[in-house]
Amino acid sequence: MTDNGAPTPADDHTESHDQSVPEAWSTFMREGWDDREAEVPEHPITPWAAARRERIAGLFPGERLVVPAGTYKVRANDTDYRFRADTAHVHLSGNQTSDAVVVIEPDGSSVLYARPRSGRDTDEFFRDRQYGALWAGARPSARELSDSLGIEVRHVDQLASDLSGTTPTRLLRGVSAEVDKLVSPADGTRDEEFARALSELRLVKDEWELGELQEACDITVRGFTDAVREWDQVLKHGERWIEGTFFRRARAEGNDLGYDSIVGGGSHATTLHWIDNDGPIVPGEMVLLDMGVEGHNLYTADITRTLPISGTFTPLQRNLYELVYKAQQAGIEAIRPGVTFRAGHFAAMEILAHGLDDLGLLPVSVDEALSEDNKTYSRWTLHGVSHMLGLDVHDCASASKETYIEGPLQEGMVLTVEPGLYFQKEDKLVPEELRGIGIRIEDDIVVTADGAKNLSKGLPRTADDVEAWMGQYL
Repeated sequence: MTDNGAPTPADDHTESHDQSVPEAWSTFMREGWDDREAEVPEHPITPWAAARRERIAGLFPGERLVVPAGTYKVRANDTDYRFRADTAHVHLSGNQTSDAVVVIEPDGSSVLYARPRSGRDTDEFFRDRQYGALWAGARPSARELSDSLGIEVRHVDQLASDLSGTTPTRLLRGVSAEVDKLVSPADGTRDEEFARALSELRLVKDEWELGELQEACDITVRGFTDAVREWDQVLKHGERWIEGTFFRRARAEGNDLGYDSIVGGGSHATTLHWIDNDGPIVPGEMVLLDMGVEGHNLYTADITRTLPISGTFTPLQRNLYELVYKAQQAGIEAIRPGVTFRAGHFAAMEILAHGLDDLGLLPVSVDEALSEDNKTYSRWTLHGVSHMLGLDVHDCASASKETYIEGPLQEGMVLTVEPGLYFQKEDKLVPEELRGIGIRIEDDIVVTADGAKNLSKGLPRTADDVEAWMGQYL
C-alpha cells in the first residue's frame, strides 16, 4: 500500500529486466478471459473466529481494534520470503492473504480490508510480480473471501479513509509499517495492552484449535518416520537429508515448517537451536531432532526425539536418555488444571538435579542447587521445560507474566514438556565420556479436566520403544 492506504502501483512490482509492454500487447492481454468468481464454502474456522472477535471487542468497549496481516518480506533483492500472515490476524479472521487488516468497530461489527485479485481490465494481473495472477497466482476476490470467512470484506483502498476520525483506536503495531502510519499511537500503554490481550486470548484453545494441533502432531510423527525410513541416505548425506526429508512431509501435508528444523548430530545436539544442519550423522553417536509441521491453518507441532544413530543406545547413552525420560514423565504428570505453569518444570528439574548429583557433577547439595538463588544444576539443563504452543511455536508471547509464566494452568491450554541434558564438548567439569552429548525429549501436552493428554504420543518415547521403532526401518 501507499501512504494513503491505496495499493502500490503495478510498476513498483516490476523489474528493470522485464520486457517492455507496448499498448497493443497490453490491450490484447485484457481481452478474452473467463474471470468468473468461484463458489466458496464456509471455512470451518468461521464461527470460532467470530466468537474470538466478540471476546476481544468485549475487553475494549467503545474502541476500534485494528489487526493487520502484514505484507511480504524481502529475502534478497527482488525475491520475497513465502508470505505467512500475522498470528493474531489469523486467529481473529482465518484470513491468510497478504496486506489485509481486520477492523473491529465499537459496535462489535467487523470488516476485513483485503487486497483481492485485480480485474482483467488492468495490467496488474500479467505485469505485477508480487500480486499479478500470472506471476504469483490468483488471489481470492472480495466475495470469495467474505463467503469463506463469514465477514464483510472491503478493498484495502478504503482503509485509510475508514480509519480517519476521532474514534478511539487500538492497533497491533509492528506488523505493518504502512498501517502503523495510518493510526496515531495510542496514549500510554494502550496499544501494548491490546497486544497483551490478543496473546492472552490464545492461551486457552477451543475445540477446533485442539483438532488442528492434533493434526499437526500426527503429520509431524509421519515426518519423523520418513526420516528413519531413509536412514541409509541419512548416513550418507548427514543432517541435511533429515531436514529435507521432514520438509517434504511438511509441505506435502501441511503449510510449512512451524520453525526451522533442528537436526543435531553428535555434539551439535548441545546447541539448543542448531539450525545449520550441515554436519555428518555418525554411527555410535546420537542425533537430536526438534521438528514440527505447521498445518494448513497455521497451527504447529513441536516435537523432539533423540535417537541412537546405530539403532541401539550404548549403556551410557541409555542411562542418560532414561534420566531425561524420567524427568519428562514427571513433568507431564505434574500438569493439571490449577497448578502453576512452571509446575512441570519444577518436577522435571527435581529429577535431573538428583541425576546430576548421582553423576557427581553438582558443586553443592541437590537442595541448594535447586534453590532459586543458586540453580547451578542448570549449567547442564539450560532452558525451561515448557512454553505455550498454538499458531506460534512459542505462542502467546505477549501475555502478562501473571497470566502465563506465573499463572495457573487451565483446561484447554497446550504446552510443551521438553527437559534436556547438554554436556558441552568444551566442559572440563564433566567426565570426558559425557562431553558432546545432548539429549532432549519433547511432547505437546493439552491440559484436560483431570490432568493432561499427550498430543504427540504417536512417536515412541521410551528407550526400548525408540529402538524397536527404529529397528523396523534400519
